Amino acid sequence: MTPNPPPRPLTGVLNTQPWLGAAALLAAGALQTLTFAPFDQWWLGPLSILLILWITLPVAPHRLFLAGWLTGLGLFASGASWVYISISEYGNTSVPLAILLTVLFVMGLALFHALAFWFWGKLASHSPVRRLILFPAVWVLGDWLRGWLLTGFPWLYLGTAHTDGPLAGLAPLVGVHGITFWIATTGAALYGSLWLWLTQRRRAAGTTLVLSLLPWFCAPLLYRVDWTDLSDETVSVAAMQGNIPQQIKWDPDFLKEQIVTYLTMTEPHWDADLILWPETAIPIPQDQAGSLIEHIAGRLGDHGTLITGIPWYGFSDRREDFTFHNSIMAIGNGEGIYHKQKLVPFGEYVPLEGLLRGLIGFFDLPMSSFTPGPAHQPPLRANGLKVMPFICYEVAYPDFVAFNSRHSDLLLTISNDGWFGDSIGPLQHLQMARMRALETGRYLLRGTNNGVTAIIDHKGRIRQRIPQFERATLVGQVRTATGSTPYMQTGSWPVLTLALILVVFVRERQIPNATPAA
Repeated sequence: MTPNPPPRPLTGVLNTQPWLGAAALLAAGALQTLTFAPFDQWWLGPLSILLILWITLPVAPHRLFLAGWLTGLGLFASGASWVYISISEYGNTSVPLAILLTVLFVMGLALFHALAFWFWGKLASHSPVRRLILFPAVWVLGDWLRGWLLTGFPWLYLGTAHTDGPLAGLAPLVGVHGITFWIATTGAALYGSLWLWLTQRRRAAGTTLVLSLLPWFCAPLLYRVDWTDLSDETVSVAAMQGNIPQQIKWDPDFLKEQIVTYLTMTEPHWDADLILWPETAIPIPQDQAGSLIEHIAGRLGDHGTLITGIPWYGFSDRREDFTFHNSIMAIGNGEGIYHKQKLVPFGEYVPLEGLLRGLIGFFDLPMSSFTPGPAHQPPLRANGLKVMPFICYEVAYPDFVAFNSRHSDLLLTISNDGWFGDSIGPLQHLQMARMRALETGRYLLRGTNNGVTAIIDHKGRIRQRIPQFERATLVGQVRTATGSTPYMQTGSWPVLTLALILVVFVRERQIPNATPAA
């Protein structure tokens, strides 16, 4: 008996009305941007997946590449086009060229979705059941690939939207990819339930719907579980947000003014246990900042620690040459220097440097010749505490943060989001930092040049923050943590392994006809 086909109200829409199908897929991708900060409409996530499936399930496998590309284009054009500000306003690039580079950036990112959908079509062929089962696995594997290939762009993962959503309780267990997997599963289950209902299999429809919604009701209970042990004593912190204009950040005529700004802001807070200055707050290499570092150490005395972003210049054993690192240093009652490992393409290094350097101003940004630091660097020491630092872009990498935080008491991240102006980019960046705190069960102190400077607790909640684009100091308390969440021990591998198992066992197989023995 042949099973009833799925409901196909949009059957062949890409064939009969190409513009309508394309517009719907662009809209479905854009809906996902609304799930993230500052919009925070997390409930649109599964609805976006439902809409994508509604359109693409009837589409021939060879057309899924285009469908995936349109979905990705809708997502990244709405959610990541803030790079235009960096290119145009701070990259010494004309408006037409900045628009072109932004369009190429967005179109390039959309290729990850295109490849995922193409892979989906190859695995499931024309089978609607296989497509529904495999869709969450393929989506998560595509996300993982995007966060890894060519240094990665781990931005706009659907699970990140649940820092304030009902699935937040899953983060310490399965991380952001696990939450994304279940959002995609829910969207597929909603489609499957409708299909079963319309084909008179209502008991199966109800069972499918209930099972898909079960984690949405269980996760809020898991959110109440403390996977790490917080200290009873608090640590006093003071984080300075200097709001230095990006245009003068590396101008030699304004270097002294910037340092005086941070010293003046710190003057009332030298007695804090931990003082934080943002990324490259000291805009001169450490080998030229000896007198300033000694001055800061003298003001701190034996009690406090100041942690600051600072470029580092010296001989690298790995490169066997002198090089620059984007770094963070502990001064005073602390020790250690950490070199950033995950560099931003074009902002901190130029891919294909021999070909691109000098072509346009964007390829010659100040301090765009950094070298990545070595792997497995230890935490900084601050008043006996183990503080694991992450610089800017690094906090977007879920597994990188989880594995490096295992032996830390407190997380810390510094950034200079002035590159992105008043766009939604800095608010998305803050939300990712919140997810990292939630995944690791640790307080996270975030210091930025112009916002958002914040204290985030072990549940990913913002305890205190400074408004953007203000020169101000955040003064508050943080608590240290011991122990590890399950996600810190396993990372995303359980979710990725599940996705691969589904791919192996659910994919369509071509079984050759058996040849009778002679």
